[in-house]
Amino acid sequence: MTGTTAAPLAIPGQGRGLLDVLDRRYLLSLIVRKELRVRYRGSVLGMAWTYVKPAIQFGVYFLALGIFLGLRDTVPDYAVYLFSGIVVMNFFAEGFGNATRSLVQNAPLINKIYLPRELFPVASLWVSAVHFLPQLVVLLLGAFVGGWRPNLAELAAGVLGFLIVAAFALGLGLLFGAVNVFYRDAENFVDLIIMVATWVSPVLYHWNLVYQEVPRWLWYVYQANPLTAAVELFHYAFWYGAAGRPEVLPGDMQTLPDHLWAVGGVAVVVVTVVLVAGQVVFRRLEGRFAQEM
Repeated sequence: MTGTTAAPLAIPGQGRGLLDVLDRRYLLSLIVRKELRVRYRGSVLGMAWTYVKPAIQFGVYFLALGIFLGLRDTVPDYAVYLFSGIVVMNFFAEGFGNATRSLVQNAPLINKIYLPRELFPVASLWVSAVHFLPQLVVLLLGAFVGGWRPNLAELAAGVLGFLIVAAFALGLGLLFGAVNVFYRDAENFVDLIIMVATWVSPVLYHWNLVYQEVPRWLWYVYQANPLTAAVELFHYAFWYGAAGRPEVLPGDMQTLPDHLWAVGGVAVVVVTVVLVAGQVVFRRLEGRFAQEM
């Protein structure tokens, strides 16, 4: 017909990446509910595991490091300090690990119909956020009992730390999830990364211990780790106020790293690069997902 414009042709199966997830929020919610339902099917405790696992993890670390190694004597309110880092690392570990396995675990669905493949890593991250919230509530209660009265800067630090971890876990999850479709060894690499991540970030110890022992160039590399920035932002958000906002710690250790917000800015740049790289690799490989599963 004259006066009409034909719709542009599009290659089947190609979309706009993560932007398609925003357009299919209802599908995302269905996948999230399905993952939660499947995960706790046949479980007696159900969502209570969200409290049990971190509680045991915290108890072991606090006993070994806080009491036996005496860190509670050098870091005031060490319990809040420790748990602030634990909730960050648990969120990252679960989000990254589950996002990596999400495509393979949903292979029957991917082979049957077309839908944005990014929905599965994003849904895994969303489930991790659901599990993160109860732990955050416990952290808030513990910090409040310890005297935590936050200001706007500290609350903003907590939000920024959460966004850094979420974007970092999603970017790595897209990258390793795509590779995992072709090489299942990716899952083992992810497990190693998660195991090491807790120890190369100031979760269990104070950052001064690293600053005093490593060369300056290695210290800057250590600070460039987005997880280091996120953990310190959480310490600033939840522990710093609960500990009475001390200027120095016993032994003349500095409380917070210099230029904490600048370190957070560097982390934002790093995770943005990781997220873009993960999306690019994912889009390059997704056309072969169905035939490889």
